Amino acid sequence: MLLRARIVVPVTAPPVEDGAVAVWGDRIVAVGPWSELKDTWPGPVTDLGEVILLPGLVNAHCHLDYTGLAGQLAPPRAFPDWIKAILAAKNTWTAADFQRSWLDGAAQLLASGTTTVANIESIPEGLAERRASTPLRVYSFWEMTGVKNRRPAAEITNEAEQLLTRLPPAPGGVGLSPHAPYSTLPELLASAAEIGRQRNWWLTTHVAESEAEFEMFMYRRGAMFDWLGRERPMSDCGVGSPVQHLARHGLISPRFLAVHANYLWHGDAALLAARGASVVHCPQSHSYFGHRHFPREQLEAIGVNVCLGTDSLASTRCRHTEPATLSLFDEMRSFVARDAGLDPAGILARATINGARALGLQGQAGELSPGAWADLIAVRGSPSVAAVNEAIVNHFGPVHASVIAGRWVALPVPG
Repeated sequence: MLLRARIVVPVTAPPVEDGAVAVWGDRIVAVGPWSELKDTWPGPVTDLGEVILLPGLVNAHCHLDYTGLAGQLAPPRAFPDWIKAILAAKNTWTAADFQRSWLDGAAQLLASGTTTVANIESIPEGLAERRASTPLRVYSFWEMTGVKNRRPAAEITNEAEQLLTRLPPAPGGVGLSPHAPYSTLPELLASAAEIGRQRNWWLTTHVAESEAEFEMFMYRRGAMFDWLGRERPMSDCGVGSPVQHLARHGLISPRFLAVHANYLWHGDAALLAARGASVVHCPQSHSYFGHRHFPREQLEAIGVNVCLGTDSLASTRCRHTEPATLSLFDEMRSFVARDAGLDPAGILARATINGARALGLQGQAGELSPGAWADLIAVRGSPSVAAVNEAIVNHFGPVHASVIAGRWVALPVPG
């Protein structure tokens, strides 16, 4: 098919006024002005009208399992209080509850323009069916902890490896997610890193998310240290930052996504950059917890790839006028509201090509270019070419239409 739009935004090239994108099978074969493509195209044509056509968004961190917890957990005074609250809430749910929550979250992502998502999985029952039920490209990262269950690290990682390798083929991929430095022991981190190297899997971990975590590892003090001191050995604390802790155990590499990275020590940004890791920022979750300013400038100045994720609705403030939904457009608006140094084109890049780079999908996802996946979304609007990126960032609500792998996921909305 040939898709015509008021403006085409390839992200990796300048916007094209009265542009078109040619799709053959599941790939993009041409991008350019309508006037140049219309006479040489042998297939059907769809004129989308007054819309902006852009790549599907890449959500680099999400917890679909927790979608149903929207509005149920008040922002805590201390981060460990939120962990206790979400654990208590999860303990009241059945596998069917998690299934509904996951599917609802996937539908929300599709409606709001995400086509590729890195999702943290914690419920094995029905995972294959959930992945098969959605056209989303789901990169499922199996979450592992090893503090309360006291199980050997090798047993935990071997079980995860078996679970992931037995999943039927589906769009996307799989990887491992040691939950966080405080909720895993060094042996589990090292074991996960080794499995990742052997399988060439990506890994992701929540790291340096809160001040409580930072104080625990740097100074052996604070609310998290006091709480977990009864649950785990603390010999790995007091010898460096959470980022340095992960590096010592082999996790930080070009196949690693460091989620949050809000509280950095001297040299942490340089360490992440030198080892080629990406950092995933979740602006609405960041605001929910009231964290200090996200160190974007520090990270990007030294070459760290920064991308965006939605995190979960369990850590998103609900508005009075409309329910909270999983939307990278909402994350982009939240990001720019708190960072005056951002430009609209740069924000869009962090929700597209930067997320693709974090997952090793350069040239395939997050861009409209020949050879890339035919994953596209359209949003209503007819701004000038100069203002198109700002219009995209300020988009609110569902997308006008979407295509994944060359197939319509959401047909163009009439009118």
